[in-house]
Amino acid sequence: MKKIKIALIGNYVPRHCGIATFTRDLTESVIGSKAGNEIESSAFVVAMNDPGQTYEYPDIVVHTLRQNHQADYLEAVKFINFSDADAVVLQHEFGIFGGEDGVYILSLIRRLKKPLFVTFHTVIKKPSYNQKEIIRELGKKAQKVIVMSNLAINFLTRIYGFEKDKIALIEHGVPDFSYIKGDMFRKKLNLEGKKSLMTFGLLSRDKGLDTVIHALPQIIAKHPNLVYVILGKTHPAVVRSSGEEYRNYLKLLVEKYHLRDHVYFYDRYLTNEELFQYLNAVDIYVTPYLNKAQITSGTLSYAIGAGTAVVSTPYWHAEELLAEGRGKLFPFRDPDALARVVNRLLDNPEELKEIRRQAPEL
Repeated sequence: MKKIKIALIGNYVPRHCGIATFTRDLTESVIGSKAGNEIESSAFVVAMNDPGQTYEYPDIVVHTLRQNHQADYLEAVKFINFSDADAVVLQHEFGIFGGEDGVYILSLIRRLKKPLFVTFHTVIKKPSYNQKEIIRELGKKAQKVIVMSNLAINFLTRIYGFEKDKIALIEHGVPDFSYIKGDMFRKKLNLEGKKSLMTFGLLSRDKGLDTVIHALPQIIAKHPNLVYVILGKTHPAVVRSSGEEYRNYLKLLVEKYHLRDHVYFYDRYLTNEELFQYLNAVDIYVTPYLNKAQITSGTLSYAIGAGTAVVSTPYWHAEELLAEGRGKLFPFRDPDALARVVNRLLDNPEELKEIRRQAPEL
């Protein structure tokens, strides 16, 4: 049996961000995976550290580099070139690399002697000159680039000049939810006998959670047993810049509308097992994000994969994933519209059930 070793570059847990979780999940799926009886794969990780931070990484992380230290990129590429890796998979988003628009990553890939594959977590519709050139150079160096939506393919070919056969569409992965049974977690999570909404992920203002809180009085007027569960810590970058200002603002809104018995904050970074339990226990998952230009959402993908009914603002990834009856959309910053959609679904359990049935059939 042929053995292949893959070096993955990106953020990694215990760093708290979506790409860290994605890289962890991808690495775990790679390790020990087999293509029939012909190829067996293994992996190691080269992890990005954000400014001023270090982490207690697991053993799979064999090298680290500091975001804003260009010399670290040169050391990292030497390490990879001299390693026994057969290929390199890079997780790309502008903000995780140093220099203007993350340009330091080019000093690494230009010197790379291993085959390169790049996953683009962000593809910008109106890039600056610098952003466009970075994406183009990554594309030229890569054997293949990977995106998670059809719209990203459209952008890369039309705006960045990529050949279509250079691009692979691989939907955002989700864990295997088959072992989870229906409503078995409602009692455990104190949701039994209640209607429930949930949002999870790292908190920041662009998540738009205040839209949901503004909508709650109209929803609770019809469904007085409803609770809204907000899972997750505040994004580390937000904490560094403005502390818990946004979370405190949300709590003030809760007090303003007298919602203390209806909104629960869980200020923790949940394990996958805990998250899956909530996804299967709640009635509706809400993504009220404010920025239309979001081409990938890991939290949305998880919710869809778990068969959770989703109500969302029409950002790019949501429009694509929730098409054909897999969820409902409402306009940005429109709590009245959100209340109408939620009330309709809660009033029509068969429609809610049908959305849950169709969600994982993407």
